[in-house]
Amino acid sequence: MPLLLVLVFLNIAGFSLILPLLPFYGSLFGASSFGVACLFAAYSLGNVFGEIFWGRQSDRIGRKPVLIMTTCAAALTYVAFAYAPSLGVAITIRIISGFFSGTLGVVQGVIADITPPQDRARSMGYFGAAFNLGFAVGPAIGGLLAVPELGAAGFHPPIFAAALLAAGASAWALLALPETRPTDGQARPAPRYREAWVFVGSHSLLLRLFLIAFFGIAAFSSMEAIFGLWTARNFGWSAHEVGLTFIAVGAAGLFVQAFLIGPLVKRFGEAWIIVGGLTVLVVAILLQPIIKLPVASVVLMSLLMMGHSLAFPNAGALVSRGTPPERQGSVMGLLMASNALARIIAPPFFGWTFGQHADAPYFVCAAMIMLMMPVALSVVRTRQREALA
Repeated sequence: MPLLLVLVFLNIAGFSLILPLLPFYGSLFGASSFGVACLFAAYSLGNVFGEIFWGRQSDRIGRKPVLIMTTCAAALTYVAFAYAPSLGVAITIRIISGFFSGTLGVVQGVIADITPPQDRARSMGYFGAAFNLGFAVGPAIGGLLAVPELGAAGFHPPIFAAALLAAGASAWALLALPETRPTDGQARPAPRYREAWVFVGSHSLLLRLFLIAFFGIAAFSSMEAIFGLWTARNFGWSAHEVGLTFIAVGAAGLFVQAFLIGPLVKRFGEAWIIVGGLTVLVVAILLQPIIKLPVASVVLMSLLMMGHSLAFPNAGALVSRGTPPERQGSVMGLLMASNALARIIAPPFFGWTFGQHADAPYFVCAAMIMLMMPVALSVVRTRQREALA
């Protein structure tokens, strides 16, 4: 687990390093708020195909070779992104980068390989902690290294830093990470693409968990995508302030998943923590356009991450617990692909909504999460019936 968490940290730090820069990098190409949202969504479009493809491949040839190849290729895409000549090319490169970075399902497959079902939520919490530590460190590096007044050249140092982190993740996977996939020593045929769909579709609990994750990720990624635009309009913030904010955001998620999620799950169970996380999300989203103070924005974005960090590792843990070992890579890959699809659809829509009224995305997102509350409560009831049985 510690070896895996280092890999997760390096990979996510490289990915998140670029996030606060995108609204300002996009402006170099004259991108509108919709164009900036498309830069965010392009990465997730690649993720959809990557998660499904690499999840299947990890079930066939093993987790380690997949992680080595994909992180190395992702490093090369970051270098290419630094020299994108136009918005269209930048979006295309982001799609390719997302494809090779679509390995969170593979990582969760490793966790399932090495963790007994009863400890799955805690292990997913460790995964989330490493994710959020990378998420805190990456944007801070990006915001500090960027020099927007130099134009495109001012964004090269943070983008090259992202490439270096991805290359480091590849080297770490090669040198330190053991293979964990249960095997008889032979590569087995990759599961058919439809097998994961059929398996999830035949389990009503898994379907509801997929639905919760889809809409929750859609809301979170949309708030993430418009935050730079919203704070620039309301407070005059630049990439520097947004990057520093993401330090607090990542630290809040790290605190929840390193210290709170284990005891809370032990006390209340995964299903109730999903409900609590969604409640925190609604509160954080609704208060952002109401208070409109710089300090409050940092606090509420951190609270948003805390709600996200409570709800979705537990949704992933319940999905993993309901999936047999030989399907972990493909099903968890499908879950991550579903999440990536949410990040494709939602940010451009909310980017357009922001163009209509700067505060509208927050109210629409809050309503979207509230619609998921009855679904989450039905998961609670299902888990209670299973416990009694």
